Amino acid sequence: MAGEELPSTDIITLTRHILAEQIRLGPAATGDLTMLLNAIQVTSKFIATNVRKARLINLVGLAGETNVQGEEQKKLDILSNDIMVNALRASGKTAVLVSEELDDAIVIESRLRGKYCVVFDPLDGSSNIDAGVNIGTIFGVYKVKEGSQGTIDDVLQPGHAMVAAGYTMYGSSANLVLTTGNGVNGYTLDNALGEFILTHPDIKIPPRGKIYSFNEGNSMYFHPPVVKYLESIKFPKEGKAPYSARYIGSMVADVHRTLLYGGIFGYPDDKKSKSGKLRLLYEAFPMAMLTEQAGGIATTGTKRILDIVPTKIHERTPVFLGSKDDVEDLMKFFKEESA
Repeated sequence: MAGEELPSTDIITLTRHILAEQIRLGPAATGDLTMLLNAIQVTSKFIATNVRKARLINLVGLAGETNVQGEEQKKLDILSNDIMVNALRASGKTAVLVSEELDDAIVIESRLRGKYCVVFDPLDGSSNIDAGVNIGTIFGVYKVKEGSQGTIDDVLQPGHAMVAAGYTMYGSSANLVLTTGNGVNGYTLDNALGEFILTHPDIKIPPRGKIYSFNEGNSMYFHPPVVKYLESIKFPKEGKAPYSARYIGSMVADVHRTLLYGGIFGYPDDKKSKSGKLRLLYEAFPMAMLTEQAGGIATTGTKRILDIVPTKIHERTPVFLGSKDDVEDLMKFFKEESA
């Protein structure tokens, strides 16, 4: 029909985008990271398919086991973990794998061993599966240390040593958000093509937002700096408008909204959870890398998350991330407390 806009024929897929990045890097790029990221996007497609039909094929509900965190495992958790482990091992590009669902790290056998380590939460927010709330996969990629054949020490590196990080969110659509240290890009799965298409190029967090995302059901356990900060944005002075509260309870969904709209996401340590609840390696580090690459800040309240040196693979940490101005406002309350 006259006046109808024709669909674009110059589609930028995730595969095309990471290949272009490889070309940009020239001879320094071996193609190994490209192949690894390709394996990760295949796992995301596989998990997305199973999430959509979970209710129909009886993947919802408990599997009768608990993971290393003491959380009851959903059937879809276990399936997603198996999908990730098998695909990453088969890629031939990984040396060590760390999953939220497994007590110990997996060291890949020598015939399939590569030079990268992948840390991941195969299905974050899985307690929300039954309610149809957005859930997701979070991942971070390290390079093995010089001369190493792949050991636990290769993943016990600070977050700033990561070479790539991202997440895939499964909801009304499957969205994959990725950084390789050169900005953040978002892709949406086109089910007809079976490809992730670039839909959110060069994501930048607004310097200040209007939304805060904290589990205020835990307010009675919060430490004073967090309580005072929340009071300051709910009851602002000088006639400013209060912030809106949005808390989904799925880190991927809450961080995704924060990346796009700005504001602050927080899961603090408190009187009940002395070290916080979120895991450092495969939740805090990847999300902190994405946040910083998008122009935001990620902190424990007193120090940069990406500078923490982990001592255990399932270590926990407090997390505050989001718009630069909002996170700096929060950090002021921590400085006042320690002064």
